[in-house]
Amino acid sequence: MKYDYDIICIGLGPAGMAVSIMGSEMGLKVCGIEKNQIGGECMNCGCIPSKALLRIAKFRHSITGFAKKRLSETPLPEVGDIFSKIADDLKYINEKKTLNMFDKVDLVLGEGAAKFVDDHTVEVGGRKISGKRIFIAAGTKPAILPIEGIENVDYLTNENVFKLDKVPASLIVSGGGAIACELAQAYQRLGSKVTLIQRSGHILSKNDPQAAEILEETLKEEGIDLRTGQTIKSARKSDIGVEVTTSKGEIVEAEKILLASGRAMNFDAFDLEAAGVKYSNKGIQVDKYLRTSKKHIYAVGDCNGYHLFSHSAMHQGMIALMNSMMPGVMKMDFRKYVVPSTIFTEPQISQVGTTEQELKDKGIKYETHIVRYDGYGAAIAEDVEKGYVKVFCSSAGRIYGVVITGEGSGEMINQWAMAIQYKIRMHKIMMLQHSFPTMGFLSKRVTETWMMAKMKSPLIQKICKFMF
Repeated sequence: MKYDYDIICIGLGPAGMAVSIMGSEMGLKVCGIEKNQIGGECMNCGCIPSKALLRIAKFRHSITGFAKKRLSETPLPEVGDIFSKIADDLKYINEKKTLNMFDKVDLVLGEGAAKFVDDHTVEVGGRKISGKRIFIAAGTKPAILPIEGIENVDYLTNENVFKLDKVPASLIVSGGGAIACELAQAYQRLGSKVTLIQRSGHILSKNDPQAAEILEETLKEEGIDLRTGQTIKSARKSDIGVEVTTSKGEIVEAEKILLASGRAMNFDAFDLEAAGVKYSNKGIQVDKYLRTSKKHIYAVGDCNGYHLFSHSAMHQGMIALMNSMMPGVMKMDFRKYVVPSTIFTEPQISQVGTTEQELKDKGIKYETHIVRYDGYGAAIAEDVEKGYVKVFCSSAGRIYGVVITGEGSGEMINQWAMAIQYKIRMHKIMMLQHSFPTMGFLSKRVTETWMMAKMKSPLIQKICKFMF
């Protein structure tokens, strides 16, 4: 059967971009369909604009802190028209950089969602398009919790929080995960009075408890009102903006409210049943090769429910495209690739591999080795002494998992991801020269700590004396 395209890609976020651009560069005929903007949430209302906001907030906070330390009367620096700047930067990236990458892809933009007609055909903008392989890269949406009266309030999510006219004087943040913590800190530093309301007893409940504790202390020091162990039960409009009542009966009022309590799936517009693609409220069902219940249809990125990170989505797009061409024995199991993550608060929190709780649950024997930033001269000199590098490993140096909290952790964690992925042990990292005095040198130092612990063995000491 002849198809209009070799590949139809539904959604052009990180996963869809990887599929479409790589496929077209390979000489395949590709149709990319995006109902909103190229780049998806990551580019337009996620990773990229949030990092821009965090950078501006960090600059303002740093200048303010410097002035306070010098007992200066210097006023708080003005934030300026930051949202216009972010919008201009995104426009430049999209129009001058990103679009150029799609010069070999037939694009269908802004014509609505692609709806399946059958397992090889979709309909969009009133026309039908067929493809030999179809890749669904639909992403997710912000989850809206069942808060009484929330539909009557002009609430914010990541989709519109970067489109404000000004920094609100006060802000309620619902949630305690990465997005909630990042934006709470950013807006507090930009001049908002932030109240963060979180259901569990601590923020970042899925992360290393020590890291969460350090960030909690930091947020409190910076003036954020943390209210953990409660949820928002109801919301209504007030004279200044919005008033909420929590599960503890507490009333909080602010100019704006930001809902940042996770992500939700929504596949209604795609009519997946017409293609015979199975799914649930947890995502589109895929096998280890990222194939759906229809083997020529793949689901990549957030929409399959595995690891909701942009870099994971890009990686899945690449693997799925390669798997679509490979014979069975050469196909790659996407689950075997480790997934690092970073929360871009200050201090940054990064992790990769097995967590300590998972090691305990699985009954795996492990050692914990840790070095602190406040014991490192460079971190003290640069005034970034909050943090640590923590490694969970076997006695023989097999690395199970790593947590890095502190300056530069998002860059440092990649070395550990490679070590776990390719089974590089502690002594190999110790023997690699690390540039000094970078924060990355702490990765070498923690392996030296592991080695020095081995040297305490009486047997090892006897062997060393004998060989000396």
